[in-house]
Amino acid sequence: MRRTNTFAVRPLTADGEQLLRELLDASASLWNQLNYERRQNFFDGESVWDTADYRKQYVGVLGSATAQQVIRKNSEAWRSFFAAREDGEDTAPPGYWGNEEDGRELQTYIRNDQYTLEIGERSRLEIPVGRDLKDEYGLGYHERLRLEVTGDPKWEGEHGRLELYYDEVSDTFRAFHPVTVPDSRQDSPRAEESAALDVGANNLVACTTTTGQQYLYEGRDLFADFRETTEEIARLQSKLREGRYSSRRIRRLYRKRTRRRDHAQDALVRDLMDRLYDEGVATVYVGDLTDVLSDHWSARVNEKTHQFWAYRSFVDRLATTAEEFGISVEVRSEAFTTAMCVACGERLETKRRGDVFRCSCGYEGHADLDASRTFLKQETDTAFEAGSMARPVRLMWDDHDWSERPHSPERASPNEERTNQSTSNGKVASVGR
Repeated sequence: MRRTNTFAVRPLTADGEQLLRELLDASASLWNQLNYERRQNFFDGESVWDTADYRKQYVGVLGSATAQQVIRKNSEAWRSFFAAREDGEDTAPPGYWGNEEDGRELQTYIRNDQYTLEIGERSRLEIPVGRDLKDEYGLGYHERLRLEVTGDPKWEGEHGRLELYYDEVSDTFRAFHPVTVPDSRQDSPRAEESAALDVGANNLVACTTTTGQQYLYEGRDLFADFRETTEEIARLQSKLREGRYSSRRIRRLYRKRTRRRDHAQDALVRDLMDRLYDEGVATVYVGDLTDVLSDHWSARVNEKTHQFWAYRSFVDRLATTAEEFGISVEVRSEAFTTAMCVACGERLETKRRGDVFRCSCGYEGHADLDASRTFLKQETDTAFEAGSMARPVRLMWDDHDWSERPHSPERASPNEERTNQSTSNGKVASVGR
């Protein structure tokens, strides 16, 4: 069974940070040079595999094994491209990791037998560097770059190829650490509870569980930031010369927008699954938005949700993370759940204004939370008695974590001061060279 740990790393010194940046930048340069030649060969009708030996050019900075891993990763990308073409998909050849003038995407890949990861009171990651960088930064012949590890990796097992990259949104170096663990190590739910998710335009996720717990992940600030970047991209595109469709600045904004969205969504899914596992949830129902978006939502809401959520990718991310906890994800129709009153079942004489849901019977509640509650009842036939729901947990994004707010969402004022009660789950190693 394949699993991936994700954690942040920190160089011990300013020189160590500069060394790491040079290492990642050289990896991006290697990728771009090799990829340029392969793209030229492809468009000229020649073999993409007939290229110069770029490993020799970069061995002094990256080391032989790391240089070979970047080359191998590029080859995998090209093989995937050709496989997709054979399946009839209209896809573009592998792209570049930015450029030197506008900024490269800083990342690299390290072979499983070339790094050392130790977790505990002195958590650390040690990676190899080339001889030229060792000489420049005063590392010994057998010495490697040591990085502090932040967090508590969940999975232990046989190491896979490590990916290191720089997250410019949070100004953090991060690691993806794949491991192979026995099937017997898979987590199992603590009970057989269920949960239903309402994916929205203003609140990213509203969740109700059969235990009576509710969670609300607010999205207005994230949507506003995403929309602002989108409008800036459109403004810059309108100023391009005729015949041009993009620019370095536009491509940079696209990358920035995507990374911010993915970071927030990854953190949301992880935070939600941690909470649902503690609730004993074994099955999560998520609404199929295909028909709902086109039939029931406004064009502006459709635009925000389609672009921001990248719905299919979100469901895949949700399912992958849920699998780590032994939780299954079921995609079901949630038609009419947003219009149904949880108190009397009325669907026609109901109204929604922002987050507020009102029914002709006199009921008033939070629209998205009520929708997730109705959706859950529809899928599980769970009957919730009056007053059976716990006070909702309201969460907001602070660019790094989802943090709880102390007040119920349906009672909080829109102008309420934002608070952050989050704490770090992991330990930062205190190690020296």
